[in-house]
Amino acid sequence: MKIAVCIKQVVTREWQLRVADSGTWIRDSDASFELNEPDAYALEEALRLKEKHSGEVVVCSAGPARAAQVIREALARGADRAIHVESDALATADAFSVATALADAIRDEKFDLVLTGLQSDDQGFGQVGVVLAEKLGMPHATIIMEVQAGDGGLRVKRELEGGWFQWVSLPLPALLTIQSGINQLRYATLKGIMAAKKKEIRKVSYAGAADQMQQIVGVHVPQKAKQTQLISGSSTDAAKQLVAKLRDEARAI
Repeated sequence: MKIAVCIKQVVTREWQLRVADSGTWIRDSDASFELNEPDAYALEEALRLKEKHSGEVVVCSAGPARAAQVIREALARGADRAIHVESDALATADAFSVATALADAIRDEKFDLVLTGLQSDDQGFGQVGVVLAEKLGMPHATIIMEVQAGDGGLRVKRELEGGWFQWVSLPLPALLTIQSGINQLRYATLKGIMAAKKKEIRKVSYAGAADQMQQIVGVHVPQKAKQTQLISGSSTDAAKQLVAKLRDEARAI
């Protein structure tokens, strides 16, 4: 089974975010970066499928040169090779542009299965996977919690609302967006880190800036505000006022 895993480099969750001077994105020149968490679960699922059914796992990333950090990490965890669509414009690109860049880079590879994380930890649109499936002409299923492969197809478990789940069957080739927690993540070993240095990373140019379908016009830090109200009167009247404020103003009940 030939599997592609789309991964993204995002700012670490512990980093103190600051708005850039442009006002349209965060200041990432001095930020710390990591592998997007849902993508890490997608990679782990691909590696498990490879171990069970044999084949090849190829990680694909669309981003600036610094994304090589998470590509090397993925290779160290066990991926066989990588494709890097390198462009600074892709650092803040919309889902349509990223999906287009990835589709153009992997279309000729004829993958049996394409995995992505459910969404990214920075923009969180959850759209790259489904747009990529359309671009590649593949059936897809989202929010996947379990994957069973066999007989030229897949049987997958989708997470629905309210604690419900749904089993879906798909033919191959197909695309799945993987939910965090589907498996237990592995870490790169010293042997894997050394082997990653010799694995192929094919770089692909990107010239699709005109493909942007949306634009970020402003980013700001949420304003924190506190307001204290003193409720007077008898305990019965105070309780009634408190319930009314929680229901009508705070909408907490």
